[in-house]
Amino acid sequence: MTTPYIPPEFQEDITPDPPDRSQDIARSRAELAKRKMLSDRYEATLADYQKALRKRGLKASTRTYYARRVSAIRRALDAAEEGQAFAQRRVYETAGQWDKLLKGEHRNAYHALNAMFTQMGLGSLSGKIFQYIEEGYGADTIALLLQDTPEYKQRFAGNEARRKAGVAVLSPAEYLATESAYRQILSNAGLPKGFYDNPADFTNWIAGDVSPTEIKGRVDLAVAATTQANPAFKDALRRMYGVDQSHLVAYFLDRNRALPILQKQATAAEIGAAAIQRGFRPSIYAEAFATEGVTREQAQAGYAQLAETFQPMQAIARRFGLTWTQEEAERDVFEPGLAPGGTPFTAESVTEKRKRLASQERALFRGRQGASAGGLSQPYRQT
Repeated sequence: MTTPYIPPEFQEDITPDPPDRSQDIARSRAELAKRKMLSDRYEATLADYQKALRKRGLKASTRTYYARRVSAIRRALDAAEEGQAFAQRRVYETAGQWDKLLKGEHRNAYHALNAMFTQMGLGSLSGKIFQYIEEGYGADTIALLLQDTPEYKQRFAGNEARRKAGVAVLSPAEYLATESAYRQILSNAGLPKGFYDNPADFTNWIAGDVSPTEIKGRVDLAVAATTQANPAFKDALRRMYGVDQSHLVAYFLDRNRALPILQKQATAAEIGAAAIQRGFRPSIYAEAFATEGVTREQAQAGYAQLAETFQPMQAIARRFGLTWTQEEAERDVFEPGLAPGGTPFTAESVTEKRKRLASQERALFRGRQGASAGGLSQPYRQT
């Protein structure tokens, strides 16, 4: 099977990868290591002076000196540890490890909210969740505040379009369930991930209130056209609608084409395939035949009949200075009673024309037979 073409409307929706923060994380960790080394150095120096201060027999001046040094180094150590704590926070922030900056109930609230929004595809809001928790907001309030963020609105962009169109907005759970149904249908059909690897791929479908059932219908058409169809069907689609084989899936999933139109075109292509298999070109009336209910089986039977009668009828028509076109022959088989232009009973119908030509041919044949028989019956006259 040819790998299905992924149309630009899907490709353009794919969200770019998040920026690479590895260099920022490496720098923040290097700064933390430097701060920790400084703190360790002050701790070691402080320990040395404290040990010296505990010695017996020190002069008062020496003791005073050591005491002052201990005090100064302790202040430096406090500053170094504060810098280390800041550097550690920076590492957590850069790496997105916000939970490590929280404790107790605040950490539990963060985990619950972050898990919920990550499931929605909004893990990027983890920093906002941390910010709101630090500002003292409760979980319910934070959930509402996050719905006003650009990230949330983009994630559920289909709802905004539904709201403007006067269609009921889906709850996050309903929205996610609809996406999941789309994704499952496309995945089960074996389509490449370019069709369903990003929530934005489904925005227009949700905005247009396209049901998973309709998507299933589109996918079934696409699968039938790519994996189950014979070469004549694909050739008919190419000749009738300009659809290349590699574009077949995209054609049937095109959001700008209504499903009933696609279904009619698929049936018309089946009629066109029946024509091609019998050496005819796809009919200009294929869609009209499809609309009137001509099935693939009927088309195959009809063109099998045409394959036997078309050339003999053309030869008969030429003998009488007339024509017998493929279009007339098709209408005779699929729409008996219609005039050549397709209007019923306003002129001689194609069926009447065929019968008249056949009658004239029989009369001509009988006349020739009679003439031949009469000539042979004349008595022999000697000269």
